[in-house]
Amino acid sequence: MFDDKKIILASKSPRRQMILTEAGIDFIVKAVDITEEICEKIPTFDVAQHLAEKKAMQFPFLHKNEIVIAADTTVIINDTILGKPEDAAEAVRMLSSLSGKTHSVVTGVCIKDMHRVFSFSDTTLVEFKTLTDKEIDYYIKQYEPYDKAGAYGIQEWIGMIGITRIEGSYFNVMGLPIHKVYNALLTF
Repeated sequence: MFDDKKIILASKSPRRQMILTEAGIDFIVKAVDITEEICEKIPTFDVAQHLAEKKAMQFPFLHKNEIVIAADTTVIINDTILGKPEDAAEAVRMLSSLSGKTHSVVTGVCIKDMHRVFSFSDTTLVEFKTLTDKEIDYYIKQYEPYDKAGAYGIQEWIGMIGITRIEGSYFNVMGLPIHKVYNALLTF
């Protein structure tokens, strides 16, 4: 579909790579590392888009047909961002805080070529059943969700048995609102 473009994914996320591949979009990966320190003046629901923009700006010089896609995902509960857990204890705390509640997953995206920059975010509401300690421990031991915001992957066991409702894009919770990315790429 975008054969005349060289699309660069500025992410090493295997989930983002899988989503783009499944959507039939050819791309190359050029992951960037940024400090994900968050300025307290940025509203919680704007942080993901801000971080995506920081990632995209790591590509100041692009050739004519190159397009960069950068993204970042945050899990938010009670106006608090849950990042990636450092260890099992933090993963337990995160999943316990999500248990029996509804939270927001926000993915910010920045698409950039040599002439313009387009940024947006997408929000999905996710509701978990009340998880037992045994379910949380099993998930963490079996899936080691240390590379996932909020300590879970919707596509994994915990999502299958624990998520009772979502309002919004499933793929947004995985890390890339592909419906919006696809439509944005059509304009480049």
